[in-house]
Amino acid sequence: MSVSDKLEKIGLTKEEYEILKKHLLRDPTDIELDIASAMWSEHCSYKSSKHFLKKLPTKGRYVVIGPGENAGVVDIGDGFVAVFKMESHNHPSFIEPYQGAATGVGGILRDIFTMGARPVMNLDGLFFGDLSYERTPFLIDGVVRGVGDYGNCVGVPTIGGMTFFDECYNTNNLVNAFCLGVGRKDKIFLGVAKGIGNPVFYVGSKTGRDGIGGATMASASFDENFEEERPAVQVGDPFTEKLLLEACLELMEEDAIEGIQDMGAAGLTSSSFEMADRGGVGIDLYLDRVPLREKMTPSEIMLSESQERMLIVAKKGKEDKVKEIFKKYSLDAEIIGVVTDRKKIRLFFNNEVVADIDVELMTSKAPVYKRPTKKPAYLNNVANFDFEIIKQPSNLNELFMQMLKTAEFSNKKPIYENYDSTVQTNTVIKPGSDAALIRIKETSKGVAATVDVNPRYVYIDPYKGTQLSFLEAFRNLICVGAKPIALTDCLNFGNPENPEIMWQFEKALDGLAVACRTLDVPVVSGNVSFYNETNGKNIYPTPSIGMVGIAEKPFNAPTIGFKKEGSSVFMLGDIIEGELGGSAYLKYTTKKTAGKLPRIDFDLHKRLMGFMLEAVGEGILLAAHDVSEGGILNCLAEMSMAGNMGGIFDLPIKGRADFYLFSETSGVIVVESNDDERVLQLAKNHGVEIKKIGRTTGEKLIINDIVNLEIEKMKSASLEVFKNLWGYEDECI
Repeated sequence: MSVSDKLEKIGLTKEEYEILKKHLLRDPTDIELDIASAMWSEHCSYKSSKHFLKKLPTKGRYVVIGPGENAGVVDIGDGFVAVFKMESHNHPSFIEPYQGAATGVGGILRDIFTMGARPVMNLDGLFFGDLSYERTPFLIDGVVRGVGDYGNCVGVPTIGGMTFFDECYNTNNLVNAFCLGVGRKDKIFLGVAKGIGNPVFYVGSKTGRDGIGGATMASASFDENFEEERPAVQVGDPFTEKLLLEACLELMEEDAIEGIQDMGAAGLTSSSFEMADRGGVGIDLYLDRVPLREKMTPSEIMLSESQERMLIVAKKGKEDKVKEIFKKYSLDAEIIGVVTDRKKIRLFFNNEVVADIDVELMTSKAPVYKRPTKKPAYLNNVANFDFEIIKQPSNLNELFMQMLKTAEFSNKKPIYENYDSTVQTNTVIKPGSDAALIRIKETSKGVAATVDVNPRYVYIDPYKGTQLSFLEAFRNLICVGAKPIALTDCLNFGNPENPEIMWQFEKALDGLAVACRTLDVPVVSGNVSFYNETNGKNIYPTPSIGMVGIAEKPFNAPTIGFKKEGSSVFMLGDIIEGELGGSAYLKYTTKKTAGKLPRIDFDLHKRLMGFMLEAVGEGILLAAHDVSEGGILNCLAEMSMAGNMGGIFDLPIKGRADFYLFSETSGVIVVESNDDERVLQLAKNHGVEIKKIGRTTGEKLIINDIVNLEIEKMKSASLEVFKNLWGYEDECI
């Protein structure tokens, strides 16, 4: 094979080949080319995004460890930390949805327990195409089963997330996996190699050929031949993952570890180079000692992404303890290398040196590109949209019932009922509310988390749309009484070689950086997923935000369902009629994604947080839900359906009813309370506008003289999508 053919096959550019050749002072061997292609891939090196990621704030009051490690770490008090991160597994999940989603969950779990934290909650962000697209039902079924089966088998509850449908994801669905673990602040472990002469252990499952080239595959666009990439998709075994988790956590109690890292993307290659780079050392690896399932070449051993494997730098003298613990769990534990002072990774195979590469060249000094940016042409037409073309509905009841039968407005219970949400017995709020919430058994506190983004908003205006997505995540947390303290992001975008895509990326990060600084919520970890493109068609920019907060009184947290007959319902903030840019209503009625986005008011969100934290702390809120997609009509409908209780409401509608009820004003929360006087006083204290809009009662949702909907009929309509998709006869999944 010629050099040019080899470079094309592995995704290395001619310029990158020359850089490698210059530093080696010789022609690179095939294995060295393979290593460079993996380490310099977009997936591993962040070569197109690193320049822009520096804009994000990463330090704050609660931050213990920020970006650069396997996961971010924040202080939650009482000697405990929350360790969390979100990762994409988009390309594998499009090629092979079950294994792609399952191994996405497995990988993010390992990122957490490699830091010394026990995983206690999973969330997911799932983005699918139109249900009428032929492959979408297959993708939904495989992804949902993959997420559920892996998390359920390992014993980590999946208790939140989001699901979004749009035709832009027809040929590039997204799977974003979030995991949070809890550990001791004095027992944090890092992915670092140190201690010259220390042994390097390979632990976990044996290595096979599954997943070879996965990092490179995830750093390229698709065409109609995507099925040919199936061998690059990893195959997971959650039962082995559970054994690996317990073995690692047990070993971490023995003072035997200097550093530990998951063999994730690019497998043994990335884990060894990254650990050596963080420690400023080198490593000699003896590849013929790696436990194998089959005969493999050195390149295959280095690039395999077989699952459930870790690389450990152990302390000298602790070798027997490492082997003893992993033998107890029936897992391999072999010394395959040693830490050196050469700042190079040297690979041996059958007593021959097959590669000798500078650590920094593959990691911290890898090529970085500042790609050109250009404002997309479509934006010239998107903002200027005449909403009067929307025909005023003659019957809002019939219209909304039809909307409930669409994927966007459907009840997602048939999806999340596939997930075990109560294992470990820490779950306070199950799926279906604004945020997931668990208790920390050893303290009186709780930790809440949410995943959110509105891709339509970001498509219309990447800067403002990302800020609105941030604010939605922020409201989700304060609705359960949690103070937002940090976030992880999963930045899903199209082809970075397209200047218009890079413009979207840059503006989205600019917007996120301002939001983070203004509301003091730093970024502590994250992931960038580029090349979400098939045959030149890119997805909408999708910067998923996984935000985490501390709940001082978790058992006071309200959920979204109305609770008590005859209690008062208040609206915090004020609906601005006609804020329909990028709205679900506009998409439903016109099939368009356009218009000016809703206002942004950071100061209002600070005041809302003050009110919600105090009100939840005092236990005077029975239910809470923020206004987002579908406006206040959908908000009240969801509260009614979740609580099996309706209400009679009087809203200050002055113009077109549909333009008010479906307006997606940012910064509005609906609450049910058992103490009217105190709620009104707290709102006044925090400078929050408040209106009593009605009371809970009966089996219908009644708004002014416009809306009159039976709860049971709404619930039935909202389940039709998944009944038709999966054949369920009722809501008992």
